[in-house]
Amino acid sequence: MAGDPGKSAELIEIADELYALSPGEFTAARDAKAKELKGTDLATAVKALKKPGIAAWVVNLLVRRESGQVDQLLSVGAALRDAQAAMSAGELRALTKQRRQVTAAVTQQARHLAAEAGHKVTQAVADQVEATLTAAMVDADCGRAVRSGLLVAPLQTTGVDAVGEAALAAALATPEALGFSASAREAPEPGPPSLRVVPDPDAGAKARAAAAERLAQAAASYDEADAAHAEAVADVDRLSARSLQLQAELDELRRRLAELESELDEVDDELGDAEDVRDEAAATLRTATAERDAAQAALDKLRR
Repeated sequence: MAGDPGKSAELIEIADELYALSPGEFTAARDAKAKELKGTDLATAVKALKKPGIAAWVVNLLVRRESGQVDQLLSVGAALRDAQAAMSAGELRALTKQRRQVTAAVTQQARHLAAEAGHKVTQAVADQVEATLTAAMVDADCGRAVRSGLLVAPLQTTGVDAVGEAALAAALATPEALGFSASAREAPEPGPPSLRVVPDPDAGAKARAAAAERLAQAAASYDEADAAHAEAVADVDRLSARSLQLQAELDELRRRLAELESELDEVDDELGDAEDVRDEAAATLRTATAERDAAQAALDKLRR
């Protein structure tokens, strides 16, 4: 498949359609397409396409529904990477904060899109989505993988080492996806209204039930957001306290270093004086030794 550009392009085109589907539709649509292509190399390749994990599907959905926002995120990431080399420690902290703000905002948008598509995103999945978007900003290859809209697994990077080829390949539907840009897609339009209106005697109860369900979902989302906010505040307080502690320790080390440097200068001065005294004592010792030896020789001569 890699040696046939035409088949690779056709596989990418098929994958672009399949990965635009919801998770519940993917497997049946993939198998039907593979059956349609039965007897060809392409059928095997289509059948091998993996169903995306929920986090990967959410990112793929975001890329298709909000391609402009994703392109902007990737552009900001590229600009920040270019500027990073010349930044000071304080500027790097600001850069990291800016990345977190951007990825958190886009992740929230992705969660809304998934909810509109009928899938509630848990905090664990949201964390994977945010980690994938962060990797896309930090690493250019991760950005290309995200823009393909053909992820099957989330991405993650430390921000220090580049994501390896093996990790990228495992996260993509097919290696040829790297560099491909997913087609933008609008949310499906609702079907035409029914021309026959039949009064529903339970309409009021159903509406109340639906409103109660929406309220429960909104309350759950609020509780989740409130817990996340409290956790973030706690992290800021903890890290602020740790920062102050480290600064105090650093100041103490600097003070101690200055004392040691001063003490070293004093010891060096005393060492120079001691060396002078030693040298004078050594000269005196040599003179006394010579005089003693001469006196001993004179005495020995008289005794003979």
